[in-house]
Amino acid sequence: MSGRSQCLSYAGCNFLRQRLVLSTLSGRPLKVRKIRAKEQDPGLRDFEASFIRLIDKVTNGSRIEINQTGTTLYYQPGLLYGGSLEHDCSPSRSIGYYLESLLCLAPFMKHPLKIVLRGVTNDQVDPSVDVLKATALPLLKKFGIDGESLEIKINRRGMPPKGGGEILFACPVKKVLQPIQFTDPGKIKRIRGTAYSVRVSPQMANRMVESARSILNKFLPDIYIYTDHMKGVNSGKSPGFGLCLVAETINGTILSAELASNPQGQGAAVLPEELGQNCAKLLLEEVYRGGCVDSTNQSLALLLMTLGQQDVSKVLLGPLSPYTIEFLRHLRSFFQIMFKIETKTPEEEHKGGEKVLMTCVGIGFSNLSKTIR
Repeated sequence: MSGRSQCLSYAGCNFLRQRLVLSTLSGRPLKVRKIRAKEQDPGLRDFEASFIRLIDKVTNGSRIEINQTGTTLYYQPGLLYGGSLEHDCSPSRSIGYYLESLLCLAPFMKHPLKIVLRGVTNDQVDPSVDVLKATALPLLKKFGIDGESLEIKINRRGMPPKGGGEILFACPVKKVLQPIQFTDPGKIKRIRGTAYSVRVSPQMANRMVESARSILNKFLPDIYIYTDHMKGVNSGKSPGFGLCLVAETINGTILSAELASNPQGQGAAVLPEELGQNCAKLLLEEVYRGGCVDSTNQSLALLLMTLGQQDVSKVLLGPLSPYTIEFLRHLRSFFQIMFKIETKTPEEEHKGGEKVLMTCVGIGFSNLSKTIR
């Protein structure tokens, strides 16, 4: 254990979520210094403090020390506990910011996690709840994390700046994860999507659907975009609209794209027609990048491969995002695991941009805190 319990030290505020998540899973303490030390307003932001509080809620026995100015953080992880929880997320970031990390931690709790998150459900910065529901849940199922209790349910929508949305996330616990061989994305068979509008005319959603279909119909006929107009208390506190598109292939690969309107009082007003067209183009861009996991979930897939049984896992990804590249470096520091990375040129794959084949042997991580019934 002496090797495992060495404290890892980092500087700067970037990738704070990655570091806290990996520290919790590996059991290694973490120290982060110089968090925005040179800025006018130094230290942790409210959304980061809210994230640390969330980590504290899902674990038992964590020790968190933050200095007076908030520029240094020391975190000694406890056991992942889970259970039924509630958390009010900071409205300056969307619920997706918190949910992405919960998806990494949830399978390894002591009790199945059932958490209600409140805040902004869709914004322009983080992956929205719709996208995570459509892409991350099928990915978890591939690793053997499934069952009736795996769900993300949107009770209320909340748009920035005021939020007011509410979602329920439930996930069962697993003792071990199964390795995956996921190297052939397959051809796209259908496109699904959701056009949502809150506190604006319900016609907005239909206008987005029309303009997105005008581009996508050239490529395949099986397109269905649901319109979701929430009223009254379910529509949150701010007006807005947006579109989330998901392309599914014959082999079960799911690629996604999304766009949301500018928050009230910020930036120029966006036309729903333009938003629909731009979102369709973003989806085509994502299809061009290709791979078996879309760019939002690359790090989740790599983490679950790392924590799998001591067996070979392979996954074909599109070009790696900067976030994923940093995540690979962190995986090496926390778990001493290296991936074999092979680039595949478009000629070999016959389609789209350059692909990367990632191979690793899992560390055989087993969920020690899971209660045996």
